[in-house]
Amino acid sequence: MGNAVLSVADVQKNFAGLRALSDIDLQIEEGKTHAIIGPNGAGKSTLLNVCVGRLAPDQGAVVFHGQVITGKKPHEINQLGIARVFQTPEIFPDLTLLQNVMAPAYARRDGPIRLNLLTRLDDDKDVRLEAEHILEDVGLAAKRHDEASALSRGDKRRLELAMCLVQHPKLLLLDEPTAGMSRLDTNRTIDLLKRIKERGMTKVIIEHDMHVVFSLADKVSVLAQGRIIAEGTPDEVRADPKVQEAYLGGAH
Repeated sequence: MGNAVLSVADVQKNFAGLRALSDIDLQIEEGKTHAIIGPNGAGKSTLLNVCVGRLAPDQGAVVFHGQVITGKKPHEINQLGIARVFQTPEIFPDLTLLQNVMAPAYARRDGPIRLNLLTRLDDDKDVRLEAEHILEDVGLAAKRHDEASALSRGDKRRLELAMCLVQHPKLLLLDEPTAGMSRLDTNRTIDLLKRIKERGMTKVIIEHDMHVVFSLADKVSVLAQGRIIAEGTPDEVRADPKVQEAYLGGAH
């Protein structure tokens, strides 16, 4: 067993009396890619929201590098080294791709910046160079001067990934990172995430595409009705009868 970067201990979350998460225990090992899969409504995004401070658990705790982060605000958790790619990309649509990537680089170095200062981002050559390298890495360098609003859904997801990578996070959480992508773009994203893994970055991936999961994951946890029903290597999870019944039997 490797060192746990993130630990989720006995977490529960209720919405209007309905149990969304029940007794969740999870260990994310350093340098590994940990996939969380399950049918729609299983609680996967709720779990990520608890981990990044967007939702407070009704019970239990989240620990990051030995520090309890339960109760901290999302920006405080982000500053500790956790970055997240959302189901719906969160970008600055009226800025260029380059400015979108430079903004979190500035925030990492200087703290939060006001939106009315974002148009001055091009002034810093060091930040600009780093942003250009990240855009090259995700395959968007040719569009760096385009407005983000003009991007396809798949390219917006890659742009948000670039905005996370420029923060140099210790832990990267990806909520359906290939949603809306063509098979070609999906394979490009798989290759990119494999390169990130080679650099030692720890990742948690929520994904419905089993091709993506089994291409990337070292370990898989399966959620169903707010509970973890199985956990193990991709091959172990694939062979588990409970998983086949709850989820994988209907996946292609």
